[in-house]
Amino acid sequence: MTDMEMFRHTVATLAYRASKTMRGAPATFAAFRPGPTSNTPHEIVAHVGDLFDWALTLLRGEPKWNVASTSDWGEDCARFFAALKIFDDKLASGEPIKGDLKKIFQGPVADALTHTGQLAMLRRLHGAPMKGENYSKAEIVIGRVSADQKPPDARYEFN
Repeated sequence: MTDMEMFRHTVATLAYRASKTMRGAPATFAAFRPGPTSNTPHEIVAHVGDLFDWALTLLRGEPKWNVASTSDWGEDCARFFAALKIFDDKLASGEPIKGDLKKIFQGPVADALTHTGQLAMLRRLHGAPMKGENYSKAEIVIGRVSADQKPPDARYEFN
């Protein structure tokens, strides 16, 4: 596996895990705030969308931060996956990457992985936990970066 394939596999892994945290979440989950200074799941998802908008500017060598969240959970979830697709398409395009992939990984990509873990934890705190999964058995495919992921194999899920 090349470095670029590994990087794109990481992005596909993020999509798989993020979609699992969002799929089937109760309507009240988006606004859940476990403490007075905690971010809501909606705020986290909006931020992760912003991270991938930023990551794309890093790939292009023109770093720019932008806050573009909406007031709707579903729209921000869709915006995150759309930004992830544009980012992955750029990686797959063969066009020159003007940013440092190591820095892009350690910044926005790693941050998004952390936030995805936060969403999973918030699901549990909200009383709507997802099933655990042996993620090494998940069908994660390079380029599959939408919310539409293959459901987990029940043999590898657990409570």
